[in-house]
Amino acid sequence: MTELETEDVVIALAVGRDRLSRFLMSYKFAIQEIETKLSILRQEFQQVHRYNPIEHVSSRLKDPQQMIAKARRRGCGPDEDSIRENIFDIAGVRVVCSFISDAYRLQQMLCSQDDVELLKLKDYIKNPKPSGYRSLHAIVAVPVFLSDRRIVVPVEIQFRTIAQDFWASLEHKIFYKYDKHVPGQLNSELIQAAETAAELDAKMERLAQELQPQFAESPTPVSEESVRTFLRFIGGNGAGPG
Repeated sequence: MTELETEDVVIALAVGRDRLSRFLMSYKFAIQEIETKLSILRQEFQQVHRYNPIEHVSSRLKDPQQMIAKARRRGCGPDEDSIRENIFDIAGVRVVCSFISDAYRLQQMLCSQDDVELLKLKDYIKNPKPSGYRSLHAIVAVPVFLSDRRIVVPVEIQFRTIAQDFWASLEHKIFYKYDKHVPGQLNSELIQAAETAAELDAKMERLAQELQPQFAESPTPVSEESVRTFLRFIGGNGAGPG
């Protein structure tokens, strides 16, 4: 390879790296949009309903090599728009909830927002996979506003309980260890563990319904002076001091 050809390769790699970075950046921003929405819902629940339905939220961007391999399997064209229109799990957000009812409630609240478009919903809680996997998957599209354009970006959101998340994490580790060829006995035990986790979720849900007042969390305290000032303000039809 001549010096000129080497320089061309270096330039091509630099351009490709920049395009890939900008492409993935839009997914990173889409994740942040979803996380912000979930944070707002969490804070509202704590303040208004005195209850927090979200245990924790995690997110991830798909590895570029895995993304490209999946795009090739799907027969995507060699451009960013084709990948975006055919691959929906490049950006992923996982919402771990206290109870099964919370998973459904949060999914409905999030997907009913004006700027969130629900593209696909897969209910693996009511219809578990043969392996025993349970989770509620929502593929949504959210707008990302960049400096020069608006992009609609798909995000896969998984809603699940603590028990379902623990089981899924264990299954992933076992599948990775055995390269997806899990021995029959171990696979049977995994399925049985999934059933046990489902029974635990159902029992905890019943207990929560019976003890709902005890589960209520205290809202953010507001001083009495602030309340009095607010009441005086709105008492005058919203006319503040001139």
